[in-house]
Amino acid sequence: MSRVQLALNVDNIDEAVAFYSKLFGTEPAKRRDGYANFAVANPPLKLVLLENAGQGGTLNHLGVEVESTDAVDAEQTRLAEVGLASVDERGTTCCYAKQDKFWVEGAPNGERWEIYTVLADSPTFFSESGPDCCGTATDATEAAEPVAASSGCC
Repeated sequence: MSRVQLALNVDNIDEAVAFYSKLFGTEPAKRRDGYANFAVANPPLKLVLLENAGQGGTLNHLGVEVESTDAVDAEQTRLAEVGLASVDERGTTCCYAKQDKFWVEGAPNGERWEIYTVLADSPTFFSESGPDCCGTATDATEAAEPVAASSGCC
């Protein structure tokens, strides 16, 4: 099953979780310090909340969660065939999950779209080594901290 992902910046994660739990009638599927995600059944939605004080109410990024790496590959091929460029991030750790994904480039208003699948859970927001989270340079000292609002991740 595929579902659209909406990643929002919020000023206060606790207040946002309380609101969206009521709005969608479900608790977060994953909750960490400054981070929460909801797997909403109806409508099919992956809602990601990123605590970024002073940026609340703004869009972090958009995405489509798909069921497998094969589906990621198929979407990347399909989009390349219609002229949309992409940037790979395979085997990356981002947003407390190991993922295979790519980012679509060239949206008319600069919005960021990722097509991804979750391979496994992760205890850290970023990887301590290896690929950067969502194209944002990280190092081991930043590994436990969420990214800034402008970088777009998850």
